[in-house]
Amino acid sequence: MAEQAIEKSSSEAETKKKKEDLTDPEFFSCVLQPSPADSDADYIGIRRLLLHRKAQSGVLRRKDLRSGSQALSHSPSFSSKASNASDSDHPRRKVEPGYSFVGMHCIFDQCKAMVTVVKFGQMSSDLLAYGASDGTLTVCTVSDPPAVLNQLIGHSKDVTDFDFTSNNQYIASSSMDKTVRIWEISKGLCIRVIYAVSPQLCIRFHPVFNFSTGRVINKTVFDNEVTAMDHDHTGQLIFCGDAQGCVYTVSMNSHTGVLSRSHRNRNGSKRKSPVTTVQYRTFSLLARGPVLLTFTRDGSLSFFSVSLEIQGYLTLRCSLKLAPRLHSIRASFCPLLSLEKGEFIVVGSEDANVYFYDLTRPRHACVNKLQGHGYPVIGIAWNHGENLLASSDFGGTVIIWKRAKTG
Repeated sequence: MAEQAIEKSSSEAETKKKKEDLTDPEFFSCVLQPSPADSDADYIGIRRLLLHRKAQSGVLRRKDLRSGSQALSHSPSFSSKASNASDSDHPRRKVEPGYSFVGMHCIFDQCKAMVTVVKFGQMSSDLLAYGASDGTLTVCTVSDPPAVLNQLIGHSKDVTDFDFTSNNQYIASSSMDKTVRIWEISKGLCIRVIYAVSPQLCIRFHPVFNFSTGRVINKTVFDNEVTAMDHDHTGQLIFCGDAQGCVYTVSMNSHTGVLSRSHRNRNGSKRKSPVTTVQYRTFSLLARGPVLLTFTRDGSLSFFSVSLEIQGYLTLRCSLKLAPRLHSIRASFCPLLSLEKGEFIVVGSEDANVYFYDLTRPRHACVNKLQGHGYPVIGIAWNHGENLLASSDFGGTVIIWKRAKTG
C-alpha cells in the first residue's frame, strides 16, 4: 500500500508539473512566436522551447553560485569564483592551455535589459562599461571589490556601440535614437549631443582628430547602412562592415580628413547578412602581419590579412561557418600567445554559451566553451591584461571570467 501511495503521489506531482508548464506564458511565447515565412515552423518552435529551457537552467545555476558567496554592500550582486565547463558540441578535445579559465571573477546583474555591447577601457585592466537596450550606459570597476562607478542616462533607445578616449576620461556612445553622445565619465554627465537623421549603429574615436567641436570634417557614402567599424593603429585606414555583408577599406588623409573608399570585399558568406563585428589587429602569427576579423549574423567568421604594399587590400585567409544568429552577436580575437599555433577567436552564442574557436581547424574548431549565462550571449571583450574576459547576455547579465595562468 505504501509503495502504491508513493507511486500515486509521484504521478500526481508529474501531472501537476506538466499542467504548470502548459499554462506558463513564457512557454507559449517561445512556441507560438511567429516564424519567418521560409522556415520550418515546427523546428523553429522546438528550438525556441529548448533555448527557453536552457535560459531557465542558466538562471538557476547562477542562483546556486551566488547562494554560497558572501553578500556585498553595494547595489549590484556578484558571484565569487566558480568552475566552468570545457565541453563542446564537437568531438571532445583537450582545452587549449592559453584559453582555459578558472571560473567567474564577478557578475554584474543589476541591468534588466539586453546588454548590447561591453568593453574595457583603453589600456585598462579594470575599467569596464556596457550599454543596454534601455538606453543606459553603465561604467564599472572589476578590481576588488567590483562596483558600479556611474550610470550614464540620456539615450531614449538602444545603445548600439560606444568607445573610450585614449585617457579613459570620456565615452562616445551611439544609439538607435539617432544621436551620438559624449560623456564625461568621472562626473557621469553628457557634455555634448550630436543629432543625426538616422539610427547611429557604430562609433570610434579617431586617434588623430579632436572631437571637441562636434563638427563634421568629411564623410563618405556607402550603399547600405554601416553596422560595424574599426581602424588601424595609425587611423589612416578605416574598416567598415555593412548590412549586406560587405567589408570596406576607407583611406583617410590625416592632414585634411579626406576619406576615400579603396577596397570592397564580400564577407565569407554568400548571403547578404549584416556584419556585427569588424576588429583590426596589428599582427598575427598566421598572416605575419596585420589582420582583420569579421563576423555576420548568419554565423560567418572571416579572417583577412591586410596588405602593407597595397594600402588596406584584404585577402581572405580562412573562415568558419557557425549556426545563424537571431541577435547581433559579436566576436573577438583571443589574446596573442607566442607559443600557440593557430588563430583563436571567441564568440557568443544563442545557446547561452561562450565559445572559443581555432579558425585554422575548421573540422574540430571548438577548443573550449564557458557556461554560466541564462540567455543568448551578445557582447564579448578582453581587458588590457588579457586575463579577464567580459561577456554580456540578452537578460542583462555581464559575467567577468578569469583566465587561468600559463607558464
